[in-house]
Amino acid sequence: MATSTSNIDWNDVIKKEARGSGDEDLGEVQEVGSNYVLVQKGLLNKEKFYIPKDKVESYDGDKLRFRITEAEVQSKYMGDSPPSSLTSRTQSTADRTKVEETTVPVTEERLGVSKSQSTKEATITKTPVTETKTVEVPVTHEEISVERRPVSGTISTTSTSDRPVESEQEIRVPLKQEQVQVTKQPYVKEEVVVKKKPVTETKTVSDQVTSEEVRVKGTN
Repeated sequence: MATSTSNIDWNDVIKKEARGSGDEDLGEVQEVGSNYVLVQKGLLNKEKFYIPKDKVESYDGDKLRFRITEAEVQSKYMGDSPPSSLTSRTQSTADRTKVEETTVPVTEERLGVSKSQSTKEATITKTPVTETKTVEVPVTHEEISVERRPVSGTISTTSTSDRPVESEQEIRVPLKQEQVQVTKQPYVKEEVVVKKKPVTETKTVSDQVTSEEVRVKGTN
């Protein structure tokens, strides 16, 4: 069922077939303006037709039909842009008196702050320190002492041991004594514990930024 032009959903006709009054193939609807319909025909040599909306006859959901022939479309409405008559007739009095605005971007720099990590080292140095320590150690040794005393009892005269020695004779008596030996052994006398903890501080950074200032000349 065809829809009258007053009830057509113009968004729905995009990419639908366009037909002339003799059912000619006019191409495919590409765009709908305020008072025109852009129809494009062909794949390589594309032809564009800006057909006024008042030339639309009906729309059945698949095809948009016009009340003019293909020859009229090609002779009157072919072009790369809509005719000025199609774009200006829809302007109301309010549109013509509308204040035109020109937007001028005003640029300003702002500081961007980022943080990066760096590494530094804390050096712990162990240095050998030489000192002299004295330890008292009791040691024992044997000493000899000579005691003279008279012979007790009866001495046999027949013993050859009683004869005086004919030459110098040495009698060795072993004497014991303790020797001190010094050895050194390392041991852990204490531990040094190194701790790391994060410390947060606030630093102030500053730099120059540039902004734009707007001045208007020639207003009088």
